[in-house]
Amino acid sequence: MTPVCAEIRKRMIDISMVSGHGHLPSCFSVIEILYAVYSVIKHDPKNPLWEERDIFILSKGHAALAQYCVLAEFGYFNKKDLAAYGAFMSNFGCHADRSKIPGVEASTGSLGHGIGIAVGMALANKIKKHKRRILTLIGDGEANEGTVWEAMMVAENLKLSNLTVIYDNNLSHARGLQIRNPAERFRAFGCQVSEVSGHDIAELKKKITESADTVKVIVANTQKGYGCKTLVDNQYEWHRKSPNAEQKNKLIEEICAETI
Repeated sequence: MTPVCAEIRKRMIDISMVSGHGHLPSCFSVIEILYAVYSVIKHDPKNPLWEERDIFILSKGHAALAQYCVLAEFGYFNKKDLAAYGAFMSNFGCHADRSKIPGVEASTGSLGHGIGIAVGMALANKIKKHKRRILTLIGDGEANEGTVWEAMMVAENLKLSNLTVIYDNNLSHARGLQIRNPAERFRAFGCQVSEVSGHDIAELKKKITESADTVKVIVANTQKGYGCKTLVDNQYEWHRKSPNAEQKNKLIEEICAETI
């Protein structure tokens, strides 16, 4: 784990302990993905509504805390502002609100909807002949929703080469309708598919920036709770659990042990 991603995880643990909120295992699986995305897309933290920016949509909206922390890392707002996460009337809700948080392009959380929004945006920009890219991160559990595959059929039929779908394959679907070999499923739809470690920032950046002739799908193989053995071994217990002070110290020790 890189030092910057370790610090982001530590910050999330602190915030979760204070707020009593946060889906830590699900958030931890996407930190490197989010960091890679914001490292390569066109965006301007000082001008979040810049018309030339690329668009990123976090469809698995319960990982909002991860997005907040990465946005803060890139300078969209002060890291100290995140102390208000989950508080009454706070702008930093447990699911992000696009009207309240700079850098958030869509209000998500109802799973299966973010990808449809992304397809609509990609089509609109194709019609306008705009060169911006549209990216969305979906969860594997979220892919149990039929709207995901309906959106993929529309996107591939329209050859939306400006659309990139990143699939967080952290095996959340193990307790639901299991989707084995997701890369094969997306290829069957006609998408350009690659499979990478979702915790390898360099490989993620490489795949995100590759050109495509149709919809590009990156299957990112990740681990729920990555970086903390406690979260990995007890991910269902920690799905909505926040640490107390003793547990926080243990989780941070585990992160330090995994940092390179």
